[in-house]
Amino acid sequence: MISEKRIRAELELAVRETDLPGLGTRKIGKVRDSYLQPGKRIIVVTDRISAFDCVLGTIPFKGQVLNQLAAFWFARTRETAPNHVLDVPDPNVMVVAECEQLPVEMVVRGYITGVTKTSLWFNYQQGVRKYCGHVLPEGLRKDQKLPQPIITPTTKLEDHDRPVSREEVIKEGLVTAEIFDAAAHICLKLFEYGQQFARKRGLILVDTKYELGRLNGRLLVSDEIHTPDSSRYWHADSYESLFSAGQDQRKLDKEYVREWYAGKNFRGEGVPPPMPDDVRVEAARRYIAAYETITGEEFKITDEPALERMERNLKEKGYL
Repeated sequence: MISEKRIRAELELAVRETDLPGLGTRKIGKVRDSYLQPGKRIIVVTDRISAFDCVLGTIPFKGQVLNQLAAFWFARTRETAPNHVLDVPDPNVMVVAECEQLPVEMVVRGYITGVTKTSLWFNYQQGVRKYCGHVLPEGLRKDQKLPQPIITPTTKLEDHDRPVSREEVIKEGLVTAEIFDAAAHICLKLFEYGQQFARKRGLILVDTKYELGRLNGRLLVSDEIHTPDSSRYWHADSYESLFSAGQDQRKLDKEYVREWYAGKNFRGEGVPPPMPDDVRVEAARRYIAAYETITGEEFKITDEPALERMERNLKEKGYL
């Protein structure tokens, strides 16, 4: 595990943005900077962190964790579901096939939890008993396991994520019933695989979101998969005792940052408070721990600044 001292040394070096002329047409997302070339997209994963539909700052080494974990999962699930990965030329960079992205994200939930306005527990607390077409029984408790995983889609191409049901997705013409059901089938298979794999590593894959695109009529899994940004992970060994006691679960994901902001009464409205360095360091520690726990491998870094390393690797491999 990387020391706190080393993480703190990276606070001022975290990758906030990239500008790589010659790599392609740049498109800036909340976390990823994409460079478009004919037929492919070069994705640079920065250290920015986004929650409540806002970019909140940077977390040291976060981009490397996300990219390498996504590559890890994409490689292991390729037989379960095809994906868009072509190459991983740098710890922060992934080259992918350009797809026509579906305008909905497929969120798969195995437990009722969360603090965001689109989370299942937040809505349940507000009295919602039918969410994205799923009828929820009375008496559920925070962090309770659902009888079976459910899919709660959200719109993707709007300013703010909007939860929708399967029926609404089809009625609004976002995707056809055939495409939705095919995507849902893929996502439930991936979630089952992810939960089984995580359990072997002593973790619970609580929920996650998948993005899919179409290439030559074929559905491909895209963006990221089973990372601490797109998923919630809890430690399995303490789940039952903490749940029985009504205490918060031990987490290895972005929820730590979400909860800190929710504790400051920020859920996306107004200007977010600045993130203290101690929170950034603890978040980095959790991201790195997630990588090492899931993969079973040491998270390796170098003293070469990430931006310089990216540019060198991209040049050596012919992308720049």
